[in-house]
Amino acid sequence: MPSGLFAILDDVATLMDDVAMMSKVAGKKTAGLIGDDLAVNAEKASGFVSARELPVLWAITKGSFINKLIILPVAFLLSAYVPVVVTIILIMGGIYLAYEGAHKVYEYLSPHSHKKEAPKIENISKEEVLAREKGKIKSAIITDFILSVEIVIIALSSVAESPLLTQIIVVSVIAFIATVGVYGIVALIVRMDEFGTRLINMNEQENSVSDKAGRALVWALPKVIKSLSFIGTIALLLVSGGIFAHNIPFLHGIFESLPTLVVEFGIGIISGFIILGVARGGKKLWKRISG
Repeated sequence: MPSGLFAILDDVATLMDDVAMMSKVAGKKTAGLIGDDLAVNAEKASGFVSARELPVLWAITKGSFINKLIILPVAFLLSAYVPVVVTIILIMGGIYLAYEGAHKVYEYLSPHSHKKEAPKIENISKEEVLAREKGKIKSAIITDFILSVEIVIIALSSVAESPLLTQIIVVSVIAFIATVGVYGIVALIVRMDEFGTRLINMNEQENSVSDKAGRALVWALPKVIKSLSFIGTIALLLVSGGIFAHNIPFLHGIFESLPTLVVEFGIGIISGFIILGVARGGKKLWKRISG
């Protein structure tokens, strides 16, 4: 009996070692996409009235957990019975990520000129405010669903050769971290200005240490969100390039003399602009046909 118990404990220890090792691998492969998830959600969760920021963020977080509960079982079933579908979803996600990354670069390089209009003062009822809030929450949850699919599929592809139990534990751990970690950091980011304001109002002295720290936090918030957006764009192109490089045969081993990151970024941005061009051309063609 003791020997049987020790054998079970040894198996559990081996499983945990495998899970820890594969979690590190999956974590590295999904880090870029999690970074983009952070950037997107920080942008979507900001801009609300201060008192509503945390309730809105909590609503999005709950939606993210529900997304994961839907995605994980489907992903495990596909991996177990029709693994080719996982690869197809991965490549389709790569196309979407490359398009999004290229679109952001295009918008940055050729910004559209907008006429400046005088700000309009709106008398909005409480019901309308809540309706708009619900709309933004719904939009954020849909975006989270798309990014969650990619995070889960990329994590799953990195442990595809492992036993099913290891796959389930590793991918579930990554999905949990992607939700709790991302939205925990987003909560800290969107409350930076509120915390800064409290520091400024802490005492009546001018240019005290708390005043300087508070003003720095208020000033830093838009900069942090903007920098996260930039980092997220780079991450989108790197992740999409990596997906194409590892899953499209003729791209295997291309430009071996160059660093992997450079090659993957190059593949991501070139394919992204090709996809963007096709999408824009298709849109114009559709307008001509339908118009």
